[in-house]
Formats: sequence, structure tokens, C-alpha cells
Amino acid sequence: MSEILIRGGRVIDPFSSSSFSADLLIREGRIVSISRGIARNGFKVWEADGKYIFPGFLDLHAHLREPGGEEAEDLESGLMAAVRGGYTAVCCMPNTEPPLDHPELVDALYLKARSMGMADLFPVGCITRGRKGRELADMGLLNSSLARVRAFSDDGDCVMDSGLMRRALRYSRALGTVIISHPEDSALSSNGQVNEGKVSYRLGLRGIPSLAEEVMVARDILLAEETGARLHLAHVSTARSVRLIREAKERGVPVTAEATPHHLILTEEDIPGYDANFKVKPPLRTKEDVEALREALADGTIDAVATDHAPHTLQSKEQEFDYAPFGISGLETSFSLLYTELVLKGELSLEELVGLFTSGPARVLDLSPPLYGGEFVEGRVADLVIFDPQASWTIDPSRFASKGKNTPFAGKEVKGKVVGVLKGGRIVYEDEALCE
Repeated sequence: MSEILIRGGRVIDPFSSSSFSADLLIREGRIVSISRGIARNGFKVWEADGKYIFPGFLDLHAHLREPGGEEAEDLESGLMAAVRGGYTAVCCMPNTEPPLDHPELVDALYLKARSMGMADLFPVGCITRGRKGRELADMGLLNSSLARVRAFSDDGDCVMDSGLMRRALRYSRALGTVIISHPEDSALSSNGQVNEGKVSYRLGLRGIPSLAEEVMVARDILLAEETGARLHLAHVSTARSVRLIREAKERGVPVTAEATPHHLILTEEDIPGYDANFKVKPPLRTKEDVEALREALADGTIDAVATDHAPHTLQSKEQEFDYAPFGISGLETSFSLLYTELVLKGELSLEELVGLFTSGPARVLDLSPPLYGGEFVEGRVADLVIFDPQASWTIDPSRFASKGKNTPFAGKEVKGKVVGVLKGGRIVYEDEALCE
């Protein structure tokens, strides 16, 4: 449809810190009118009375598995999962096979995603060649590629060589890009399965101490402070990491951080025995850690919510706990989970939560229109989400668009649902409740 009228919704706009009720008329991919009582005139109509209109979400951290892991996810299934979760832009991490350390690889993914027209793809390039931690990847070539790589990470592995990490940060600063750190000291976390503590002892599983994360958070903050480079810390999970980040921001260090929905909701106490759907890295931590993460969302210490979407095949997750892979399939459930657990329980406002999915991630990557985001004004590209706060639904992984059905939230009742998504004015997801 070339023209769509969204009637009666309330716009939440974190980019201008505003909210207002209005009708929106979309024509040829852009918002052409923001008003009240826009005449129907034969347009396709989405009835949004009692619903919210948000900017499309941006996920800083997703594993789409292509190339090399298409049995668990491919670009099509991953981006379809993304739009069903409200995401119109996704950063795909480089721990693929082969890793994303060459311009031809990132450009192929970028162009394939563009041809699908579902969500924008921002490939994250490798920090080191082959993600082996021995020598820097061709960061300059990746940044100057068609995909214009804006962030680098060896996600899944930490760059253990501090000298190499320092050089990466210096080079990244020169390029105007950001380094995304996977903060994990592998010597401390080696062969660990769950958080080190009473649950690991009870289950007889090797633990991963919080120190494994915190040591590298501290190191990378010091390196960022010395180099002046932009550092982003992935999947922060402990109270001491939060303190280190908060103190660094107070000193003016250019550091940002993300937290995942599962680390904001679940604790180690929620692990029901040897169910590998609860096996994630970093592991689920303590109640005190979850409380610290939530406080950090509220005070701005944590800049964004990221899914760390990590789909796996059913067979791989059904292995013994020790051998099952880490990860949760999260693109389709993240916003509703946090709306239910944080907004409805009064810990965050809806405006704050939307910002953590939109303007916060945009600041991390230094993205601005037309690449992503921008205020709700006439002429803006229509990348929009319609959210029904009254919808109640049960998380059923068998209905996921993602190939990965691995989630610890199966069977959980949640409130609030993404019911419509526009990408460039095109309908990429539509619930029948929106249509007349």
C-alpha cells in the first residue's frame, strides 16, 4: 500500500522527549501529515485508538548465524523475528563461520538484508582477524565498505591481549567507530556453566564468577580512558560492573553499556535444574545483581537494552547441560517482557523503556537520520511500531518466526504486544486487530 492512515494512536518520541495523540498519514514511505481527524479518503487504515506509536527499535546485539549457522537461524528468519518484536534495525554480531572480518562478507549480508526490505542491518565487524585475538582485522577497510561498519567486536570471545585491545581502541577512535567489548576473562570463566555460587554448588556445575566479567570491564574502561576511544560494554550482568561504569561516566570516560532482558528479569535461583534454556553467557546472576541493573537503567548508567538474541537448534539445547550451547532467542519477546516486568510494576516509565530500545542504542552507534531514528515530524521516513498495551498473550516458542525456540520464558503470561510495524512505510508486520 502506498498510503496508510494510522488513526487515534499516542506517539511516544524519545528523540524529542515528547508524547502526543495524533493521526499519522504515511505516503510513499514517509510521514506526510501529523494531525487529528485526517479524512479517510480511501486509505488503508490502521485503527490505533488506545495504542501507542513508537519509533522502530534498534537492537545493538543479535546473532543471526549467517553465514555458517543457518540451521539455527538465517538472515530471513532472524529479520522476520526482529520485525515481529518491533525492531526495524539490527546489529548482527560477527561470530559467524567465517567470521565477519572482510568487506565482502559484511557487504553480502548488508545487500541481502536490503533486498528483503524487512529491517535495516548494521553488521558488526571483527576486532581481530578470524576472531583469534592475535592481530587486528582490516578495520579501515570494513569501515569504508558498502556496509560502512560502525562497530567492532570479537563477541563470544574477549580480546585477552591488552596491548592488542589498546591498539584496537586507538584505531577505532581514528575511524570514529565504537568498540563493543565482550567482557569475560576466559582464565576465570573457563568451562563454567552457571553463576559461581550456591546454585552452581547445588547443581554440581562449574561456576563462572562475577569477577570474570568485572576484571575486563575495569581493564577496558581504563584503556578507553587512556585512548579516548568510544567503548561499549555488552551484556553487563553484575552490580560491581555497574559501579565501575557509573564511576567511569562520572569521570567523563566515553563508555556506554547494555543489559539484556533476561539479566534484568531472571536470577540464578530461577534455573530449574538442568534446563539448558536457562544457560546463557554471562550467566544469570543474583537478586542483588538484577536490582543493580534495574537501578542502572533508571539512572542512565546503562544506555540501552539489547537482546543478545542467540538462537540454537532444539537438538543442541537438549544436550546435557555441560555440552549445550549458551544463549536465548529473544527478539520477539524483549519489549513485552520488560513492559510487563518494569513499566507495569512502576520501575520505569514507558517513555524511558522506549528510549532504551531506540534513542539510547542510536547514541551508542552515533546514528542519526537518514540512517536511523529522528523526531516524529512530517517528512520523516516511516519506521514505526504500533504497540497495544492491553493485549495479553502467552509466550509460545513454537510460534516464533525465529528458528531458535530456546527461551526460558516459554509459557509466561505477558502484557502488551507489538501489533504492527512499518519499515520505510511498508507493512512488514501486521496483526489482524489493526485492520478494519
